[in-house]
Amino acid sequence: MSRAGGVARSFLVLYLTQERGLSPTTAGAVVAAVGVGDVGSQLLGGWLGDRIGRRHTMLVGFLGTAVALIALGSAETMPAIYAAAVGVGLMAELFRPAGSAAVADLPVRERVRAFGLLFWAANLGFTVSTVAAGVLVQYGYGILFWINASASVLAALIVWRRVPETRPSTPMATRRALLPVLLRDPLMLTMAAIHVVYFATFLQSFSTLPLVMASDGHGPGTYGAVLALNGIVIVVVQPIAIRLLDGRDRASVLAASMLLGGIGSGLGAVVHSGAGHAGAILVWTLGQIGVAVMFGATFADLAPADLRGRYMGVASTTWSLGAVLGPLLGTALLDHAGRTALWAACSATGLALFAAQQAVAPALRRRTAAAAYDVRPTDPATPTPA
Repeated sequence: MSRAGGVARSFLVLYLTQERGLSPTTAGAVVAAVGVGDVGSQLLGGWLGDRIGRRHTMLVGFLGTAVALIALGSAETMPAIYAAAVGVGLMAELFRPAGSAAVADLPVRERVRAFGLLFWAANLGFTVSTVAAGVLVQYGYGILFWINASASVLAALIVWRRVPETRPSTPMATRRALLPVLLRDPLMLTMAAIHVVYFATFLQSFSTLPLVMASDGHGPGTYGAVLALNGIVIVVVQPIAIRLLDGRDRASVLAASMLLGGIGSGLGAVVHSGAGHAGAILVWTLGQIGVAVMFGATFADLAPADLRGRYMGVASTTWSLGAVLGPLLGTALLDHAGRTALWAACSATGLALFAAQQAVAPALRRRTAAAAYDVRPTDPATPTPA
């Protein structure tokens, strides 16, 4: 339900450049401000999920998102726009680590399918909303903010009435701080860094892609239809992908998927028609599906049970950091070097991610094969992180 209303952010760069008259670079900075809020949101959401529970954290996030979106759509000055953008990011992503931790609380054998279903449901809502948004935006961008806010309130009502608390009880005396554990976990840090770079590349779809399509003469409706195609492919293909990929080597799937993401983005250098952009999106969507199927389950397996919410918060932060870096770097490169340089950089990044993921594959296989693995800095019997 939250993703069904999550279209305001997808059209934010068009709203800022076309309705508010901002430059692409300034619009990219506002989108990046949302990403700055995201970073704090992921870490805060993971901490709150472990402290006050998954359910309460999601309620705070959904209700806060509604308020922040209305503020962003009503802001008139640049300081107000930036402040509201940070607020949207800070509230809108609280649910992600809390929801991921709730899924990670399931038995290990059920995680890949459960995370896949969660991603599938989100994209089903997103697909419906982008098609509708492409039509509704003709009556003004403001309506998108109200739709998004209303959907957030409805999501909070569903959580309040239907979602149980899943947080495992942890005695106060055994609770650990995140940072000392995380610093002794180089594999987790490496996987997080790889995903930051991947998401910075992937999130060109919400920052530079609409600008490139606009320069080719395509309006918001066409961009909305292209985004809807991404969601349709996910809705149709992901259930099949879950069955095909469940039990496969996660490192290999992640490496191939990140390569597809880079290649799909790189195709933007040579296409100009709506059909050409749709073809490019099909390629990176296949990569997106592979990453989505494995992302949550892989990081959940890396997480100690008592730090599960905070580990999933760190994992979700990779998306947020990508949301900061992607718009800033992408719009700057597009402005100063042109689209060919931008998409060539995306393709090269895909190749680099493939190599990096393959390099950490042996350590990841050893780690995920150890079901009882835990990172306890004071326990001399704990295996050294690979």
